[in-house]
Amino acid sequence: MTGTAATTPQPTRAGRGGRSLRRRDVRLVPVAAGAWVTAGVLTGTADAAASAAALLWASALVVVLALVHRRPRSAAFRAGRSAPALALVAIVLAVAAGVASHVASALPARGAVAAAEIAGGRALTVDVVAVGKIERGAAGWRFDAVLQRLAYGETTITTPVPVLVRTGDVPPGLDLGARVSLTGTAWAAGPGERAVLVIDASATPTLIAAPTGVFALASLLRHGLTAVTTGLPDPGGGLIAGLAVGDTSGVSDGLDAAMKSSSLSHLTAVSGANCALVVGIAFALAALCGARRPLRVIAGLGTLVAFVILVSPEPSVIRAATMAAIAMLGLLLGRTGAGLSLLTASIVLLLLLDPWLSRSIGFALSVAATAALLVLARPLADGLSRWMPRTLALFVAVPLSAQLACGPIIVLISPQVSIYGVAANMLAAPAAPVGTVLGLAACLCAGIPLLGAGLAALAWVPAAWIAATATTLSTLPGSAIWWPEGVGGLAALTLASAAVVVLLLRTPRSARVAAVVVLAVTAVVVAATGPAAQVGLRARLPVAWSIAVCDVGQGDAIAIRAAGRVALVDTGPDPQALTSCLETLGVDRVDLLVLTHFDHDHDGGTRAVAGRVDTVLHGPTGAPDDERTLARLSDAGAHLVRADAGMTGTLGDARWRVLWPQPRTAAGNDGSVVIDIAGPTVPPMLMLGDLSAEGQRRLMATASLRAAYTIVKVSHHGSADQEPRLYGRLRAAVALISVGANTYGHPRSETLAMLESLGARLARTDVEGLLMLWTEASSVRLWHEKGSP
Repeated sequence: MTGTAATTPQPTRAGRGGRSLRRRDVRLVPVAAGAWVTAGVLTGTADAAASAAALLWASALVVVLALVHRRPRSAAFRAGRSAPALALVAIVLAVAAGVASHVASALPARGAVAAAEIAGGRALTVDVVAVGKIERGAAGWRFDAVLQRLAYGETTITTPVPVLVRTGDVPPGLDLGARVSLTGTAWAAGPGERAVLVIDASATPTLIAAPTGVFALASLLRHGLTAVTTGLPDPGGGLIAGLAVGDTSGVSDGLDAAMKSSSLSHLTAVSGANCALVVGIAFALAALCGARRPLRVIAGLGTLVAFVILVSPEPSVIRAATMAAIAMLGLLLGRTGAGLSLLTASIVLLLLLDPWLSRSIGFALSVAATAALLVLARPLADGLSRWMPRTLALFVAVPLSAQLACGPIIVLISPQVSIYGVAANMLAAPAAPVGTVLGLAACLCAGIPLLGAGLAALAWVPAAWIAATATTLSTLPGSAIWWPEGVGGLAALTLASAAVVVLLLRTPRSARVAAVVVLAVTAVVVAATGPAAQVGLRARLPVAWSIAVCDVGQGDAIAIRAAGRVALVDTGPDPQALTSCLETLGVDRVDLLVLTHFDHDHDGGTRAVAGRVDTVLHGPTGAPDDERTLARLSDAGAHLVRADAGMTGTLGDARWRVLWPQPRTAAGNDGSVVIDIAGPTVPPMLMLGDLSAEGQRRLMATASLRAAYTIVKVSHHGSADQEPRLYGRLRAAVALISVGANTYGHPRSETLAMLESLGARLARTDVEGLLMLWTEASSVRLWHEKGSP
């Protein structure tokens, strides 16, 4: 989608009138900020919402009474300066009270469902209605839904609350508005999450009712677009639906990573630019038909509602649509508002309707990008015009302002900074709106022979250009640099971005000197926590290590070294994280790469080792993306071998065996390759991939297990879906859990308790960082990067 490039800042009027307009433009900023802070705090501490609401309403009332009964004794009152300030305070308090009231009113229903007796992996029967996009993630499919029925034992709960559903597969026909039934387990989501429960389906959900009405039509149109773009060459063909309706199901993992690395991923997230295009086209067509302004506004609003249903109501879509609706209302009333007023008004309205948006990264990115375009792009263009033509300066300022504003938020989910993001967005800017409009036209005409396919073919041209831009720039040296993650990384990049803005604007020399100092200090701090820290880490590594569990976040990447040979079991989700780990370990070449299965958290980092692998031992494939991953490795020189139970081989002086899968096992978690390995310096270890409890029981029934193992790699990042009898049978001294920040609750408390009850030493990458093990004097040694629990 056209993303951040669509909103070009308009110059304000000069002189006193311009200053007055700017003052009016920021009046709602404190109101929006107060609503956001209130929502962010109270959604995380919902028990305090009722008290906070009462206090805020009382405070607002006190301020209103003070405003009504004020006595004009002071000069400030006589000058008329205090009344507007008091009115603003009253509005801020009233809006905050409204947000708090919403959270408080939702608490009884949410609390009743959250208190359900579902702990310990209890089997549940659940009916839900899908209300969000059906998305494929690293570990299967997921979608937002509203609970209709939750049953266990003699208990049935029918309270409608938002839930998140995760499943390994989805039934045909599942789409926005569909009703499904499933069996599985659930756990209460964390404080502040919109979803009350996270439900893990144990089998493919059953479709009870397909979408109806407008939802059925929207589903039909989306699937029609997918059909007419299926035969077009990749990666451009798979990108068309993403540009037009935000459907990224056809975008390969490689293109997705490239677009993130080059800061182009916003093009597949419906934004204000898309809403502006849709409303503008509808408004213009109505005008051409001779419709008067009220009818033109109604046409625009109706088209906007239909577009939101078509693309699904995600946070960025809702924000953009609300802003467009407010703008259309202003047009109807003859009072067109300034951009910042529209943005802040939409924020206030949305947080009143849905306070949980305050914790949505997507919503924050959408607001930050739009605010940057409205507030920052024009001043940046003025500053850049000192070194380049004015038109070029504005063209650069638009993506630069968005990147400076969004970068600090992005490091919370992807700790890196794109170097070529501005250039990539400049190159993609001309193609993005063309691809969006042609893609939408193809979507609407997909059922018309030749016309839909022809429009899709035309849309392929700009889509292919964008895909080529992303893949080319992402492969350039230094396309992205490491940045500290978390709040510290956000603060550091915020300071750096502010310093860059000061340097580019027409600011006093003292301010520019201070900005240079801030940039220098930030660079030193980042280097000390990144590259310099890596040097220090390498110096601390035990020389004799034979097993290294890389800290790659929520995923697996385990290196095994024996007599100078190296095996790598899975690659984690992120090529950059894997590259960093292998560099730390001093691993340049991988003799044996084992891809246990093809979930993204296990094969997402394969690009980091393509061209450096001799043999790939892989599990069963089940999707075109799986085959593409293997083809990429094969084209880079690797020899591919399908793993089946009974296969054996050597790694230096160690010997490995494949214990699972069986030849006819289907792809997926229960098709994970299970490896047994041991050697003079490699402690006996069993790696379970992502086997479910059922898969583990099948393994016990068919595999020739050792009498005991020193190390076990716990299945599925410590999920609750485990077979305790298997772990009791293994009698492992060390239980490795490769896990990172996640929304799955991994590792689950019941799994940790089970392992501890068996006497295993738990070693977790999320707590201890890089883990290393080796045999010394007939005993196993464990080294960890960070302090152990």
